[in-house]
Amino acid sequence: MLDIFKGKFAAMGFTEQSPIQTAVAEPMAAGKSVLGLAPTGSGKTLAFTWPMLENVRVGDGIQALILAPSQELAMQTTNVVRDWAQLVDAKVLAITGGANVKRQMEKLKKHPEIIVGTPGRITNLIADGKLKLGHLKLMIVDEADELLTDATLDQIREILDATFAETLQLGFFSATETKILDELPRWFGQQVEKIDVRAIDQTQGEVRHRTMEVGNSHRVDLLKRISRVDHLRALVFFNKMQELQHVSVELRHQHVDFVALTSNQRQVDREKALRLFRQGKVELLLTTDLAARGLDVPELPAVINYQLPKDVTTYIHRSGRTGRMGAEGLVLTLGNDHDVRDFKKMMKSTDYDIKPGYLVDYKIVDTKPSKVAPTLTFEHVSNPADVANGRHRVEGQGHPDHVAHAVVPNEPKPFKAPAKPKKKRSHNKHSKKKGMRKKNRERFNQD
Repeated sequence: MLDIFKGKFAAMGFTEQSPIQTAVAEPMAAGKSVLGLAPTGSGKTLAFTWPMLENVRVGDGIQALILAPSQELAMQTTNVVRDWAQLVDAKVLAITGGANVKRQMEKLKKHPEIIVGTPGRITNLIADGKLKLGHLKLMIVDEADELLTDATLDQIREILDATFAETLQLGFFSATETKILDELPRWFGQQVEKIDVRAIDQTQGEVRHRTMEVGNSHRVDLLKRISRVDHLRALVFFNKMQELQHVSVELRHQHVDFVALTSNQRQVDREKALRLFRQGKVELLLTTDLAARGLDVPELPAVINYQLPKDVTTYIHRSGRTGRMGAEGLVLTLGNDHDVRDFKKMMKSTDYDIKPGYLVDYKIVDTKPSKVAPTLTFEHVSNPADVANGRHRVEGQGHPDHVAHAVVPNEPKPFKAPAKPKKKRSHNKHSKKKGMRKKNRERFNQD
């Protein structure tokens, strides 16, 4: 690491590099292609940033390209790389879909040394002759398990064909290993050194993994009450955009503060949603796996799986958004009894310690609440004074759907339903006039 980098590293309060940063430094500095496997939140971005910047020559054109699966991750990576690149006077440009392409082409004329982008926009600019990679020395594929699939794999190979480089250094980084990562030499025509530090990395903090059983019709209501837990902000993951939109309407109707991050939003709206969430101005960020892949939200308290992850890999990436760099975290997976059984069966082969969780007095606890009267809800209390005299609300699994509000009195008392009010007889104006006419007749006869 350059001395100027060491000074900034120490000024940021770090005392030692993470395992992945230490492991890839030498082979990358030597120009070798590597596959770096490390847990989420373990510092993979800086692991490839430092060696990359040491080899960049200012003024020699585009020498490094970093590919990311989403606009958000590309911008996040740009901010990190740019922060360190300014120490060596290197320029970094983000080229992503959703942004103004004409503005990006204008910035290309300033000859940046490093490009961070999404494969779709990069291939489009190459095809239009606006982006030339003849001097490219290094290409980094971040979240490689996600990018090296289907259409994006073809786009990455198109980008390689446009470099005209006989020996282009490659870097692949991921938190999970997929089959194609074992076949990199066949796909890219060169040897790739595998560096796996997942077994020795201890950078992640303590994360609790909990399930909460809830009926499908009450899931939104449970999410609303979870949002009221003290000091809790959460990324809420959905599998389908349709369900995310449905929940958004329900939460808005119930006056819950939240934002949504989806792939079909304008970039300015996506940036605003992330900014509000990172600043703590909203409690919930509703999103999908694609939109939130690799996102770093410092000290994020919780992740909520509103819909079950489709596989173990998806769960790893979702849960990796919390508990980063030593912080504590919580992962809540919601579902009915059938969903929870399927989820536990899927996760059986992993080392995660998954237990039931309960929402009690606006806290997520591991102990099931006792003395819950499942049929007595807060709304049934006819006398508000009962609340002041010792009655209190407990939210837990007393109700079959595990989300109902239940009232537990200090002393058992039989529940007495409030008496129904007597139905008033209705009188229309005609019957009233008829009665007046009768009274007038009687008075006339008396006279």
